[in-house]
Amino acid sequence: MAKQQTPNVKGLEQSLKALEALVERLESGDLPLEEALKEFEQGVKLTRACQAILKDAEQKVEILLKKTESAETEPFEPEAAD
Repeated sequence: MAKQQTPNVKGLEQSLKALEALVERLESGDLPLEEALKEFEQGVKLTRACQAILKDAEQKVEILLKKTESAETEPFEPEAAD
């Protein structure tokens, strides 16, 4: 029997903190273009990592709900960002 892993909450939290710091540096406008591009690239990588962790967590919740006979699942629709 395969061991089920819990979502990487610590990794998500660390990635979100890193993203917040990165956004602050980019918004400051003090970075040279080349460095800003590197920061942006890192931000894209962090965003993708966060999305993967959240998708994994979502799938696990759906699996757990399907195992509970009285629970009804609904498709996940993220809220639009402002």
